[in-house]
Amino acid sequence: MHGHQPHPVTPATISLLSDNLFSKKGKRRGSYNCGRCGQPKKGHVCHLTTTDSTSPVGDAVTPADSSAFSVSDVADSPTCVVRSVIRKRSCSNLRRALSFDDVDVDVKEVVDCEDERGDEDEMLMEQDLDDEVEIGSGKLPVSCVWEVMRRLPPSSLLSAAMVCKGWRDVTKRIWKAAEELRLRVPAKMQVGSVGSVLHKCNALVRLSLTMQSDMDSTMLACIAFACPNLESLEIHMCEGSFNRITGDELGRFVADKRCLTTLKMEGCSNLGAFVLCSNTLSTLWLSDLHSLSKMVFNLPNLNEISLDFSRQENDSTDLTSMMDGLGRSCPKLKNIHIASLHLSHSVVLSLTAAHLRGLRMLSLVLGSEITDASVVAISKCYSNLELLDLSGSSISDSGIGMICNVFPETLTRLLVALCPNITSSGIQFATAQLPLLELMDCGMTICESDAQYPTYDENSNLELQTSSNSKHLTYQKLFIKHARLKKLSLWGCSSLDSLYLSCPNLSDLNLNSCKNLISEKLVLQCPKLESVHAIGCQDVLIQAVETQVSSDYAPLESRYSCKRMADGSKRVGIPFSFSQQLPDYDKNSWKVRKRRCIVQVE
Repeated sequence: MHGHQPHPVTPATISLLSDNLFSKKGKRRGSYNCGRCGQPKKGHVCHLTTTDSTSPVGDAVTPADSSAFSVSDVADSPTCVVRSVIRKRSCSNLRRALSFDDVDVDVKEVVDCEDERGDEDEMLMEQDLDDEVEIGSGKLPVSCVWEVMRRLPPSSLLSAAMVCKGWRDVTKRIWKAAEELRLRVPAKMQVGSVGSVLHKCNALVRLSLTMQSDMDSTMLACIAFACPNLESLEIHMCEGSFNRITGDELGRFVADKRCLTTLKMEGCSNLGAFVLCSNTLSTLWLSDLHSLSKMVFNLPNLNEISLDFSRQENDSTDLTSMMDGLGRSCPKLKNIHIASLHLSHSVVLSLTAAHLRGLRMLSLVLGSEITDASVVAISKCYSNLELLDLSGSSISDSGIGMICNVFPETLTRLLVALCPNITSSGIQFATAQLPLLELMDCGMTICESDAQYPTYDENSNLELQTSSNSKHLTYQKLFIKHARLKKLSLWGCSSLDSLYLSCPNLSDLNLNSCKNLISEKLVLQCPKLESVHAIGCQDVLIQAVETQVSSDYAPLESRYSCKRMADGSKRVGIPFSFSQQLPDYDKNSWKVRKRRCIVQVE
């Protein structure tokens, strides 16, 4: 028996079969034929020359070496299959036979992928806004996807990044272009998780954190490292969380952040003492301060400061020396807000000695030892105030008169809530003498002398106390007519029984806890009124308010009955609540359409 002989093939057959072979796709399996000459491997010794075995497997073959893979000295046969393989890529660059696009990506992998991008995302975004992203069977410009995704919250952005590669690229650029970020940190959240999110935002300049977990120096250091260009930082503490940052840690953070202009932090009861030095900081808000032994403000460009101290009697902070330091080291101060039970006349004198010529807004809250003499000192040194807040002080109608004499051309906001020595006469005088006034807060001024600060938990006790002392109350009437007043607050004015308002621009009115206000003696001549707060008022009063602010019955001068003067010279309009005859709401001449007003009773 003769041995197996190879079948001859022609060059034309070789080229035809090899073209058909290369056109096939999919995974190529092993062949029973020789890879050099095309003959069967069984009992075959290839006579063609081989390449150097010492050469690496991945070396590419040049066109000059193509003769090594040519077929020669073979017989013609149309049935032989010839495979000629030419390696043009090294093995290290070969892609694995897997489809990575179909694998689910975890959120953590998205964050890790952001860290590995390197210089790929440093290109300008304007160069790619004309590209298109595949959405289903169609395509959408990147600029449209950008406008949609930049309005999504961070959690939705992470979900959108897992849809496809085009969306993932857009979300990565949104993270890197974000300038403002608001995050809520849940309880027991690791600092590394917050740092991974912050590290994705290379252009972040404004950061707001709502802390449901404790705030410590580790979190502050993470913010300082992940946000090198941070300009504004706000930290809000939720109930149950504690701020453990000390004064030294806060001072180092402010000194290291050369771009920081705004710092607002709550829960600063653990500071103890601090030294703040910065040439860029312009706004500083610190709340819940308690027993500070040392306060140094080396902030030459500071424009606004707000220091809110705890409501504890054992607070040992020296406010007088603090005011002296502010005057020496912060000459550009424009807005000052201090809330403390230990504010006194000596603190006000220390403030006036600082001679802050640019001061425009002054708020000294809860200082029961601030009197009319303090108002005199403030009026002499700071005659250009636009806002004055003396809530919780002991000033009287005389102090209100001095305020009206000094600030008639500048004052636009006056807040005198919780001032028991102020009567309805002082409030009426202020509205008549301050033509630029736009906001006025008179809460808990026109009330019984033994009334306390009302809270939702004390409403029941306050009702019992008012009902038992109602026979001894001195009721007062309030008439306000002002052309520019926009917001008026009369919350807790339990001694007010009559109210007449003629304010064409008034949009917000607070009547909470005005328990003794009579519905027949209430007149609201305010066509632009949008919101009325009537929590804790009688149902009859709430119904009267809803009737007068409704869109069908706008209170106008034509609704009032008219009388002639005693000499019969002219007619004057008298509010119906002070006349014997009530108006008829069914008259069509009194119906005037106006914007809808919301009455809040809960």
